[in-house]
Amino acid sequence: MAGPKRHVYFGTGGKTSQGIYRATFDSEKGKLTPSELAAEIGSPGFLTLYKDRLYSVGRWENNNGVIGYHIGEDGGLTEFTRMKNPDGGGCHIEVHPSGKFLLTAQYGGGSTALFPLDADGQLGEPSIHEHQGGSGVVPKRQEGPHPHWVGFSPDGQYALVPDLGLDQIVIYKVDTAKPAIAPHGVAQGIPGGGPRHMRFSVDGRFIYLLNELTLSVTTFAWEAATGTTKQLTTTPAISEAVKAGESFNSAAEILVHPSGDYVYSSNRGHDTVTVYRANQETGELSVVQVQPVRGAFPRNINLDPTGTWLLAAGADSNTIAAHSIDPDTGKLTYQRGAIINVPGPICIKFGE
Repeated sequence: MAGPKRHVYFGTGGKTSQGIYRATFDSEKGKLTPSELAAEIGSPGFLTLYKDRLYSVGRWENNNGVIGYHIGEDGGLTEFTRMKNPDGGGCHIEVHPSGKFLLTAQYGGGSTALFPLDADGQLGEPSIHEHQGGSGVVPKRQEGPHPHWVGFSPDGQYALVPDLGLDQIVIYKVDTAKPAIAPHGVAQGIPGGGPRHMRFSVDGRFIYLLNELTLSVTTFAWEAATGTTKQLTTTPAISEAVKAGESFNSAAEILVHPSGDYVYSSNRGHDTVTVYRANQETGELSVVQVQPVRGAFPRNINLDPTGTWLLAAGADSNTIAAHSIDPDTGKLTYQRGAIINVPGPICIKFGE
């Protein structure tokens, strides 16, 4: 799509959702077109894009697995492959930069799954990598492993999987030739933090790990040559007093601005986005704003490719709201009227 307009896709969940939805976002005006159903599938919670393809976790009949779609010039989706996951539904999905495989995280199954991809993007039978243990710090949430996100180091040599139940990032060494992943090590998080999602700094020197249970971000130094980490600092997203004022609070998504100067995380319950200034020399974060999302239960947020806008998905309010980003401070301002309805949105992905 030419100019400032881009296709944007929404993974969804809940009783009112029918599948994957799409809209068009105008980055000059900060406006979204009304959403429309792009593909009918059960529980397409998280999505990932690779070239002209979109892959989604999903459910059909009595099966859980991954579905692949070709993206048309008009942004439409045409299914071309699907594969079952023997370890249940995935809660996150990502394609390796090589395009040779993708990973999914199974929160309930306690595992990471590797799906091979052939040259045409067709899915192969997955291999399952079971996580072991549980920190036990938070009862009922940490009695066993709960992988929650999958991603890769900037050089593609390592796969990293934050595990809420273990209070760790599980690190795998990647072999693209097979393709395969092999256990390599862990990054130890804070006790009871409940790691959910993570991002690398723009220069690849730091990891920002979002702790779901404590609503905080732990910064690690990343040593690319050895695939090892060193825990540095932990920064609360909101104060203990603010958390105490809500019946339920948990952190959901974390993003790094393309400039590297700002980090964003979403707070469910409090229904806000915390804006941090990032010290690019030390990796330390400091909170500069806590912005209401103009919706309820922001399970996901995302930045448009220009770094000018942040979209916030209200999973309980069935809304997507746009906020402009001040390039000098990173602070957010709600774009009045820039809000659309999407049933149970829990993932936002920008296309071309």
